Amino acid sequence: MTRGKQKIEAQRKNAEKNQKSKGSQFEARAVALKITCPICKVQLANQNQLGDHYSSKHPKEKPPSDSS
Repeated sequence: MTRGKQKIEAQRKNAEKNQKSKGSQFEARAVALKITCPICKVQLANQNQLGDHYSSKHPKEKPPSDSS
């Protein structure tokens, strides 16, 4: 059994080791996906993907211009 300072240090190290990592994949995804299709609200990473999305999902519509 440890006492005093050793116990406190052991508890602190154990708490740091068991602490969950900061951030999540959902947060990282939200940061990466910056462009949204105004018609169906799909989030896309860049303007090229938006153009591809419009050609496949909304062929009769014209993609919005680069306003970023």
